[in-house]
Formats: sequence, structure tokens, C-alpha cells
Amino acid sequence: MDRAAEMVLLDAETRQVGARLPFKLIEQARRRTGIGSTTDLLAFALASIAVEDDFATVLAQARGTLDPDLDIGF
Repeated sequence: MDRAAEMVLLDAETRQVGARLPFKLIEQARRRTGIGSTTDLLAFALASIAVEDDFATVLAQARGTLDPDLDIGF
């Protein structure tokens, strides 16, 4: 949420959104995050997606691009 705030994603105009979601999914997400408010839970979930970096993808794409004989010190 801090990163989303830094990116000024949380200061924008708000909009009401309706969705039908599986109750067990919501309850498990609440238990895992400790977030009780459905609004806060959904904001957290969307912020997590919006600010997610693609480090794993970039790392996987870089596989094999370094010379195997490169001395990295260990």
C-alpha cells in the first residue's frame, strides 16, 4: 500500500464497484492479511497487482545471457 501511495494511485477519485466473489476466498484473504474491511481488502489486492514488479520474469529472461566463465567472486 505504501508503494501504491508513492505512485499516487490511492489519491485518485474513488468509484463504487460491485462484484460477486466466493465467500471462502474473501474469508481466507481476510485471515491471511488481517484486513477486516472488504473495501480495504479489495484495495489491497488491486494495489498488490498494480505495483507488482516483474522481477521473476526479467530474471528468467536473463537466464543464460552471462558468460559462464564470468568471475563473480565466489
